[in-house]
Amino acid sequence: MSWFEKILPPRINRNSDSASKRVPEGLWVKCPSCESVLYKEDLQATLNVCPKCSHHMRIGARARIDSLLDPDGRTEIGAQTRPMDPLKFKDSRRYPERVAEAVKQTGESEAMVVMSGTVLSVPTVLACFEFAFMGGSMGSVVGERFARGVQESIDRRLPFVCVSSSGGARMQESLFSLMQMAKTTAMLHQLSEAGLPFISILTDPTMGGVSASFAFMGDVVLAEPNALIGFAGPRVIEQTVREKLPEGFQRAEFLLTKGAIDRVVDRRELQAELAHLLALFTRQPIEVVKAA
Repeated sequence: MSWFEKILPPRINRNSDSASKRVPEGLWVKCPSCESVLYKEDLQATLNVCPKCSHHMRIGARARIDSLLDPDGRTEIGAQTRPMDPLKFKDSRRYPERVAEAVKQTGESEAMVVMSGTVLSVPTVLACFEFAFMGGSMGSVVGERFARGVQESIDRRLPFVCVSSSGGARMQESLFSLMQMAKTTAMLHQLSEAGLPFISILTDPTMGGVSASFAFMGDVVLAEPNALIGFAGPRVIEQTVREKLPEGFQRAEFLLTKGAIDRVVDRRELQAELAHLLALFTRQPIEVVKAA
């Protein structure tokens, strides 16, 4: 310590390294929309929705499941399936290396988590994308877990719900990834033939092969506020058609006005809305939902 630091008043001297170590990192989160600085625990209590401007920040698959399913009676489906590298694909890095990095970063084995459980006491099967896992891209394992979830719904006569958050097909699996578009839609056709409902929930972002396949096939299609939803990005479309797109193009509210989705629902109200729809589809008394 220099002579100058020794003569500083205690109030100024509090900026020393030992004092700064007492302040944990990650306590505050800055809203990307209104730039308000928010206490992380308060933000988690609102399901990562900004209390100032209601901006819906992205959340992981497990957090999404916790916000929708009741704590008891959950069973994970297809967790044992793991991605493979049949094409021995390599760009700047090998595909298995990218998968291993995503597993380390997210703690998930793939970009989709499927669970059976109850939504305010109404039984269902729920599939959720993990966008942090390689952009929520749909590879063969995602397609397989989705198919197993639908089959579970058919076997147990339960409705099926999927929360989408994906950039589309996974380029590292090439044709194997594109085949999942046909696989998932074929499974939903079987679900429909069995007379069981499918509710699709679109979150930010839902793009590419996911939006072009099962995401819009729901008996009811819900979306979170201001979610980016479409096939190609707005910039790509503008360059292709050589025209300026309308304001809010490919956002949930714009799609609602065009009839592409049925309703925009705030995340904090989504569980109650979903339980209400599931009760109607399964002809359960609404009192079951209200009493939960």
